[in-house]
Order: sequence, then structure tokens, then C-alpha cells
Amino acid sequence: MMPATSRTDAAVPQPVTTPLSRAAIFLVVTINPGPTSCAAVRSFCADFSALARAIEFRDVEAGFCCVMGIGSDAWDRLFGDPRPAELHPFREIRAGSRHAVATPGDLMFHIRARRMDLCFEMATQIMARVGDAVAAVDEVHGFRYFDDRDLLGFVDGTENPRGPEIAEAAIVGDEDNAFAGGSYVIVQKYLHDLGAWNALPTEAQERIIGRTKLADIELDDSIKPTSAHNALTSITENGQERQILRANMPFGQAGAGEFGTYFIGYCRTPTVTEQMIENMFVGRPPGNYDRLLDFSRAVTGTLFFTPSLTFLDSVTAAAPAAATAPPESTAEPAPASTRAGRSLGIGSLKGEKGHE
Repeated sequence: MMPATSRTDAAVPQPVTTPLSRAAIFLVVTINPGPTSCAAVRSFCADFSALARAIEFRDVEAGFCCVMGIGSDAWDRLFGDPRPAELHPFREIRAGSRHAVATPGDLMFHIRARRMDLCFEMATQIMARVGDAVAAVDEVHGFRYFDDRDLLGFVDGTENPRGPEIAEAAIVGDEDNAFAGGSYVIVQKYLHDLGAWNALPTEAQERIIGRTKLADIELDDSIKPTSAHNALTSITENGQERQILRANMPFGQAGAGEFGTYFIGYCRTPTVTEQMIENMFVGRPPGNYDRLLDFSRAVTGTLFFTPSLTFLDSVTAAAPAAATAPPESTAEPAPASTRAGRSLGIGSLKGEKGHE
């Protein structure tokens, strides 16, 4: 059942603020029908922290961590009310030929470390524990590419918040007291047409991104187009810049001609990330869209809530009275190439102000 949550004692967040890693696995699954499947997942929630600690202890210097996210429909099935105030299904966007797709996903595991074997071990242990209760719909193995560059050749993550700004941007606070310590995370898998991209002159690429390619310096506003990626993903409200925490990773299969970026953005409210995506796909103003999307396409899109470790540790297998049966899904299924063990791929939503 869902624990009674009190904020008199500060909840311990999941490790969403961990620095960028050399390796990562992004595992997305759906929960199978029936109460037995939901009970198995609730039981796993309570054991999740201990499992992560066991893997981490195999190499305490490897920077291992794992974050577990829960989708909107899955939350209703597992816990019912109360629910995080801003949790909802991913909002699909269509604008001309551009399409921010919404794809299935009940649970998301963001596994990262300096060693891929630790990431793989965690993914294996997760599926061993809940494999009969879930179905894998997407699994991407990401890697660090040179000096934190994406496969487009630009540094990715320059404008991430730093220091105390990280928690301020990514962690829910008193605005949703029952779920303080949590975070909202949106994931999108982008595939790049590298042949077309690499055919562009470097200067044209820099105008699309809004930063210099080699030195990673933001272009001056006098020469940077308003459609530049980092211009459209810069969100300001009441004179203050709203930030998200990105942990994007390149991925690909050279033999299959697949080159992509897995976008993953944590925020204390999904509205910031959603506005970035809308600016990219629709444009600001409409029609002034992100030209990066002429070379990259989104093949997945899902929104999750990552509850605090305090919440997960308190979950029990019993079904709460408020839990509901799963509704009919309207999300598009992920393409076959993106299911269990195959990456989908495409570009990332980069920085607030800079290409990240």
C-alpha cells in the first residue's frame, strides 16, 4: 500500500542530482495486467534501495546510482490517491512534420556509473526481480563521447545548474508537501541523420545550436538566430530563468547506422521541460521552431515521477483502496527497434541557454 507521508522529517531524494557519468542504461517497462503484477512491483519498491546499495558496494569508487520513475497510469494502479500534483501522461505535440510522440512506459530506471558492467548488473537484477510482472518496451545503453559531446559534435550539458541551484531546479519542495523530495523526469529518445547534419558547414551547425562547436561558447545574441536550440530552450518567468537538470547520453549502433541522443531532464515541475519541448516543436512564436529537428526526430516520449527514497522504502505489497485498474492507453507503442535491448535514438533537448 502507499505509505502515509509526513513532511515533518525531510524526505531523502533519489540520486537525481548525481554528476554526469561515463556509462548509463535507460530501461523503460510497462506493468503487466492484474493485481499480482502490481503487488510484485510494490514489493520491489521497498527493496529497491537495498538492491542499489548492493550493486554500489561492488565498487564504491565507480559512482554507481539508480533512479526509479513511475508513470501516471502506473501510479494510479500501484498507489491511487494521493498522487503527485503535476503527474500526468506525456503531452504529445504535432506541428507540421514535427512530432513529439507519446510512448508507453510505467516504470523507468536510470542506471549510471563509470563502469557499464555495474549498470548492466543492476538492469539484470531488476528484471530478475520483476521480470514476470513487467514487459520491457525500451532499453538504451549510453556512453560518454569524448569531452561530454553528443554525436552531433557539440558539448552537451554546459548550462546545467550547479551547486545549490541543482536541488532548487530538480527537487520538489513545499509546494507539494506530501511528495517533497521527489522529481519529475521527462525522457525522449532522438535519432539523428548524421549524414545530412555533417554535410552542413560548421557555421550553419553553430547557428542551429547557438554555441561554437569547438570552444563551446554561446553565440552573441546579435548573430544567434531566435530559432537556435539554446534560445528556444531558455525559459524565463518573472525575470528569472527556469532550469532543468539534464543527464543526456549519446547511444548508437554504427553497423545499423543508428546515432542518437537520449534526452532525460529532471525538474521540480514538468511545466518547464514541457515548455522547452513546445518551443522546439511548435516554435516561439509558432513557426519559429528548432531547426535541429530537421535532422533529429523523437521516437519516444514519457513523463515519470521519481518519489523520494523515503517514500519507496515505506511501500508495502498490499494494494491501497484507491488504486485503480489500468485505463486504455492512447500512447503510441515504441517502434520495434526500440524495444527490449534495441535503441531508438535521436537528438537531445539541450540546454536552457546552451546546447546541453
